[in-house]
Amino acid sequence: MKKIILLSDSHNSLDKRIFKYLENCDEIWHAGDIGKLEITDTLKKYAPVRAVWGNIDNHTIRKEFKRVIFFKCERIRVMMTHIGGYPGKYNKAIENILIEKKPDLFISGHSHILKVIRDKKYNLIHMNPGAIGDYGLHKVKTILSFNIEDIEIKDLKVIEFSRKTN
Repeated sequence: MKKIILLSDSHNSLDKRIFKYLENCDEIWHAGDIGKLEITDTLKKYAPVRAVWGNIDNHTIRKEFKRVIFFKCERIRVMMTHIGGYPGKYNKAIENILIEKKPDLFISGHSHILKVIRDKKYNLIHMNPGAIGDYGLHKVKTILSFNIEDIEIKDLKVIEFSRKTN
């Protein structure tokens, strides 16, 4: 079993209130718009990090991370990118990759809107953790916590923080 913390859209700031949730996780996944490498460097102090770059990320971050990644966690096939859309409204290029690669879990960020949706058409779960950074229109900062055991996603929790700065 792996305990995962999923976040996105940190936009150069990492709210210190998330640190207690990172202490017991096995992996941290960041769905783009990191802002600066110090963000992922800090996250790596807690657990291994899997991340993709987003539209605000500069060449340094783009050299460190990819636009789209594929990996397995336990027996779940995961695909992660920053701008991907969501069921019924996928980015066309991303939808073609979903059709070809057939992930079990598709993760994207960008919208700053938290979503967890079962996509029956492509037989996958779509997750967007919302945004944890200080920049954007979101009214609440959010991250997701869940466990992956074999082929199951379990114990999904939405963790919310007020927009007040830390």
